[in-house]
Amino acid sequence: MSYSTIVVEEKDGVMSVTLNRPDVHNAFNDELIAEAIDLFTLLLSNRTARAVVLRSEGASFCAGADLNWMSRMVAYTRDENVRDSALLAKMYALINECPIPVIGRIQGAAIGGGVGLVAVCDVVIATRNAKFGLSEVKLGIVPAVISPYVIGKIGESHARALFLTGERFDAERALRIGLVHRVVETVDDLDRAVSDTVAQLKTSGPEAVRECKKLIAFVAQNEPGESIPYTIDAIATRRVSDEGQQGMNAFLEKRKAPWAEKS
Repeated sequence: MSYSTIVVEEKDGVMSVTLNRPDVHNAFNDELIAEAIDLFTLLLSNRTARAVVLRSEGASFCAGADLNWMSRMVAYTRDENVRDSALLAKMYALINECPIPVIGRIQGAAIGGGVGLVAVCDVVIATRNAKFGLSEVKLGIVPAVISPYVIGKIGESHARALFLTGERFDAERALRIGLVHRVVETVDDLDRAVSDTVAQLKTSGPEAVRECKKLIAFVAQNEPGESIPYTIDAIATRRVSDEGQQGMNAFLEKRKAPWAEKS
């Protein structure tokens, strides 16, 4: 896969996806959004990758919208803005629904739409000097497209505080409110932490991990009464699956599961 705004490399079951617009702090434009949509559409059918690492080149993770892109938006009609926003929404939805676990490797600043990218990652690791901000209100707009994912991560209370003020916040606060899962000191520590997370994923059943993502999404979006039949069917199906049988038998026989032996 060859793109101009994203660098994609697959090695040892890990798909590295690097935002590659460091001169503009990896801000979005039409091209980056289109390429991300294409890539994550392809990943829907990828059965070999065990993890996706979403990262960036340069000092910032993602500064949100590109200024040149924004300058065109100012002149858009409402219908043009709807079409434009629909593409952005599709990009976030595809990353959020990626069947492969997505690890966010966050250094530098993640602002506006960049926070949206952080929110759609399954596991997020950031350096202590990383900075975050939902600054849309400073421009007279709102973080609308990213709001389902950000609110899903940090909850309504923190969303009220951060959406309304647009204030910047540090990695420690991001950790406390659930946007980030782990904070490390340096970029070297960041790479080691990402590798540790990948190693953990590789000792888990590949299909079980994919089904876990579906399970979490279903249970989070439905009332307990609707979720219970789904959960009963989910565990029964996994127990009789080839992977479930292999994993349970390996545990009972005190040996590694086949997928763990390969990692």
